[in-house]
Parts: sequence; structure tokens; C-alpha cells
Amino acid sequence: MDRGAELSEFLKSRRARLRPEDVGLPYRGGGTRRVRGLRREELALLAGVSVTHYTRLEQGHSRNVSAEVLDAIADALRLTGDERGYLHALAHPAHRCHDVPQAPLRPGLQRLLDSMVLTPALVLGRHANVVAWNRLAAAVFADFAALPEKRRTIAHLIFLDEGIRRMHGENWPRLAREHVAQLRVLAARYPRNPQIMDHVDTICRQSPEFGRLWHEHHVAVATHRDYVLDHPVVGELRLSAELVGLPGDPELQGMDLFAAEPGSESEERLRRLAATTTREPSGPAQHG
Repeated sequence: MDRGAELSEFLKSRRARLRPEDVGLPYRGGGTRRVRGLRREELALLAGVSVTHYTRLEQGHSRNVSAEVLDAIADALRLTGDERGYLHALAHPAHRCHDVPQAPLRPGLQRLLDSMVLTPALVLGRHANVVAWNRLAAAVFADFAALPEKRRTIAHLIFLDEGIRRMHGENWPRLAREHVAQLRVLAARYPRNPQIMDHVDTICRQSPEFGRLWHEHHVAVATHRDYVLDHPVVGELRLSAELVGLPGDPELQGMDLFAAEPGSESEERLRRLAATTTREPSGPAQHG
């Protein structure tokens, strides 16, 4: 990702969504504004910075911009907490975020996955690629072992797998939007990892829906979610998901865990699925 270009496009997109009346600026109407949203000088006034200073930032030049100025601009743009973090990451990328090659999965981590017999679990890499999984995750979501490694990603499943789309039903648009917003966060978090943008370019070419969402510049960190799935074998599954970080594995995004409410019908259906998978191998150790 061209960090300067993304910084420019992100600021323009956030400025475009605000109107003068949204932020308490006088607007007399009676004429057509030539820009959508706030003008640069209006935003600079709200943030308490010079127009020249803000213009340079919106052009992608952030070398000498302080954290305080970024916070003032974030306040003026009414950014969410995730958007604010994204702005800082774009303006001042962390030097520690060098690309770290994908190491072989630690055996202990795979054993932990396999021990969760009633919890579908995935290990995700930096561009939400599925690095490892347990048997129940394969039974709920997809036969990951049968997928080529490059297609073993959450984006491929959401945007290019009709079975996954049917399973999420009317909740699919929210899922798609949330995932693209999360990918933007990952792209800013690991600016020197070319795999992320190669992945984004690939999905943009294959899915116009993904491309449209990507160019809307939504930003959000999705650490916990609720799903209602129409599973083709056991029917409705209501699951809560938690993405847990793995600080000792810097090349990984984390472990995604899914659980049903104890005693619920969804938990019983997970038990039925688990019973059908006891002899199926998990991954990836057995599948390269």
C-alpha cells in the first residue's frame, strides 16, 4: 500500500462525509458547494491548524506532523477510535512492523486447536489467511485442507464462496463490510508486508463487491462478533466469536474462536457436528 496515497484518500473520504451543519459551522445555503462535505479550510479551522499544514497532510506528507495535531484533526473529523488509530498508523508507521516470514506452526498451538472439540477455532495470518484450524472449524465453515493455500483466506471465503454467502444469508453484507474494514487496519499495521496488498489486489480483481467496499475506506477492528449461520447439515447455529492475539507469534494475527451459548440448541448442534468429525484430520500439519 502506498502509505502517502492512502493517507490522502482516507482523509478526503472522512472529510467528505461531514457537512458544515454537522459540525456547527454556519452555512447559509442558496448556492451549490463545489466540494462534497467540508472544505479543507473549514476542517483546518475546526482542528486549529493552518490550512497549509492540513493541506500538506492531506497530500500524504506526514513526516513532521505531531501526534497532537493528528488528534486535533481526528477530533474535527469525528473519527471513531479505530479510525483514529488508523490515521496515526498511516502518518507514523511503526518501524517494528517489518515483514516477518511465516514460520511453521508451533506444534503446541496445533495441539491447543485440536483440544477444542466443541469450539471451532482458526489461526489467522497477517492478511486473515487461515494458517491452521481444528476439525470442528472445518465442519462448520469449509474444508480448508481441500483449498489451495492461496485461496485459504477469509476474504476468499466471504466474497468468492457461494456456500459461505448462503450460510450467512441476510447478515452477509455486514460480514463483508466488517472484514474489509479489518483488512484496512491490517494493511496499516503491517506496512512492509507485501502479501497483504497482493491479497487485496487479487480479491479486488475477482470480486467487484470487495473492490467497492475497499474503496469506501471503512476502518474497524473486529475482535468480537455474533453470527447466525444457516448450516447445510445441522441448521441454524448462533455463535459468538473472539479474536485472541498471540503475542509470542508476531507473524500471526491471532486465534479466532467460536462458541455457542451453553445448553443452547446451537451447542447441541455443534456436538452433532463434532461427532461426525472425530475421524477426520485437522490442519495444517497433516496437509502441508
